[in-house]
Amino acid sequence: MSEKWWHSAVVYQIYPRSFADANGDGIGDLRGIIEHLDHLENLGIDVLWLSPIYASPHDDNGYDISDYRAIDPLFGTFDDFDELLAGLHARGIKLVMDLVVNHTSDEHPWFIESASSLQSPKRDWYWWRQPREGMSPGEHGAEPNNWGSFFSGPAWKLDPASGEYYLHLFSPKQPDLNWENPEVRDAVYEMMNWWLDRGVDGFRMDVINFISKVPSLPDGEVVPGHLFGNGYPFFGQGPRIHEFLHEMHERVFAGRDDRYLTVGEMPGVTVQDAQLFTDQNRAELDMVFQFEHVDLDHGPGGKWDHRNASVLDLKRSFGKWQVGLAAAGWNSLYWNNHDQPRVVSRFGDDGHARHQSATALATVLHLQRGTPYIYQGEELGMTNVPFRGIEDFRDIESLNYYAEAVNVLGAAPADVLAALRRTSRDNARTPVQWSSDAHAGFTTATPWIEANPNYTEINAAAQRDDPSSVLAYYRALIDLRHREPAISEGSFEMVLPEHPQIFAYTRTLGDRRLLVLVNLTGEPAEYGLPDAAEWADARLVLTNLPGAPAIGDGHLAPWQALVVSH
Repeated sequence: MSEKWWHSAVVYQIYPRSFADANGDGIGDLRGIIEHLDHLENLGIDVLWLSPIYASPHDDNGYDISDYRAIDPLFGTFDDFDELLAGLHARGIKLVMDLVVNHTSDEHPWFIESASSLQSPKRDWYWWRQPREGMSPGEHGAEPNNWGSFFSGPAWKLDPASGEYYLHLFSPKQPDLNWENPEVRDAVYEMMNWWLDRGVDGFRMDVINFISKVPSLPDGEVVPGHLFGNGYPFFGQGPRIHEFLHEMHERVFAGRDDRYLTVGEMPGVTVQDAQLFTDQNRAELDMVFQFEHVDLDHGPGGKWDHRNASVLDLKRSFGKWQVGLAAAGWNSLYWNNHDQPRVVSRFGDDGHARHQSATALATVLHLQRGTPYIYQGEELGMTNVPFRGIEDFRDIESLNYYAEAVNVLGAAPADVLAALRRTSRDNARTPVQWSSDAHAGFTTATPWIEANPNYTEINAAAQRDDPSSVLAYYRALIDLRHREPAISEGSFEMVLPEHPQIFAYTRTLGDRRLLVLVNLTGEPAEYGLPDAAEWADARLVLTNLPGAPAIGDGHLAPWQALVVSH
């Protein structure tokens, strides 16, 4: 594969509502980001991925867009946006926008027009269907099919005026666009080109593998214990998905220079699917976000049904994707984003070993083959939140699940709260912890969601000049990727694949080899390298525990990470 600029790049995601509040209304904004550009520059990132800042009713915190070409006043103005873009570019950082085009808001003019009449010229821009045959509108079970929404309840909402239902895979305020209609695709591509012409550097595409649906929208299988049918086989990687993404590439990116980055969020995607989506010869996407490794701790009941994920589980998942995309395609590498709980609480130890486990998990991720993504606060070792009760939560998914589980399924409120504390998306959405000042230095007002109370200990100000901090370690990892071609371009080979504690692999480019050894447990680990003699005179490249056992003695301290080369 020819080298692409994003092979050695590191991306940082900002969820603007929770990053920094500059105007004192308790909600993060564009000027808050501008005021912290030095933090991003000093971290060393190459790309900023900005979660939605478009006009929105904020039913799903901006992922319900009412105008793709307007900045929501909650976040600022186009003057603020232009200043942010110029400030990033002056620092050598690209800006990738969030593209949400599986659905719009029900307050988008397209949907308002679509819903205005059965004869509306935009009626077919969304998925409208009559009630199930033989049933009346609004009757229980009259929805056109049995699919469930990702945000609880059915995936259909009745429009009383017309007597028809519209499809919404997420909130009822997020109606799904009908990509079968070429006018929809034309409008989306025109909007994307408009943003690129303004100077943005690409798109992260929200649930983009859902845009092609089997047009007949058949019923899905109802799994025991679930209220609704599984529609995923009919909208995940649908029949025209590759056609649509190639068309998008040709209509938006072809003929432009190669500074752009495209990454598609694709829940449920397989290695074989990703090979096709990211093969550069097919001209679809640069990389995809897959979910296999962040689904490992989900039980048979889904994300709220916790199971323990072992080190072996993680190794086998990551290893499969490394091998699967080695010849063609490219990996995105992430632990955290706005939809995932904090990794140090999830797969690490957010107590006495928070620093050690945060840096160990970072080492495992960042030195693999692929493009690493950092979610705001991850570079500080931010943790999950000790939410007291349901009144502390803000996320629509969490609130809807609580209501359904307690009021419909009869679950014990304490059990549901325990699941929410572990898995809720709100764990990622509390304010970035800038300092030990009130509300973590995020705002001078009451924040829209309370800061994690551990901000007095975990914050950027305390770590900024501390060479032993989690923040300093992230800087070192990013710097290593930038200056070490074996990491950006080398091959990957798993070492000690069946070791229950140690995640180890090599990266090789020509005569240059790096060995990554990480103990992902809180207990000491012993090992024997199959080619120990080869590494006898290895040079230390990076470690998260200075003074701990070195390469060659067969021991790793709890959460120890070692990177050596020869």
